[in-house]
Amino acid sequence: MKKILILALIAATAFSCGTPKTVQESRKVIKGYWSLDNISYDSSGTFNVTLFNDTSVECFEGSTWRFIPNNNTGNYTIDNSSCPTGQRDFIFTIQEIDQSTGLYDFLLKPTNSKGKSDTNVGFRLRLAQLNDSSMRWEQTVSLDGKPFKINMNFSKIND
Repeated sequence: MKKILILALIAATAFSCGTPKTVQESRKVIKGYWSLDNISYDSSGTFNVTLFNDTSVECFEGSTWRFIPNNNTGNYTIDNSSCPTGQRDFIFTIQEIDQSTGLYDFLLKPTNSKGKSDTNVGFRLRLAQLNDSSMRWEQTVSLDGKPFKINMNFSKIND
């Protein structure tokens, strides 16, 4: 009887540590191809912003993104001819940060084509909105010692 109780306790602990259902659903929705349509800020003005230690906001607008949640990998392609074009690879993780509100953090880490990071630098974004047709990321950085929010708005591309 004691062994059964211990086994039941271990099983309950294992199941409680699993991926939350809302994260599992988000992984299903995010799967596929997306277009990064526009990037905006919570402050007015002209800003020189480089995203993900890669290139300017202007280059990212119109980029195509692919998410492969079964192995947490993806890539994006910049094809603006006035920018450094080409495909970039990344790994990502969706983490639920508040069960009651369903808010998520999205962790994105640029890698090479073999999934290795040269710098081991990642970026934490807030997955502020996600449904079958649109997604919005928010990244808060510091500008002159004050919070500055970058909003990235995606739309789903039919596969």
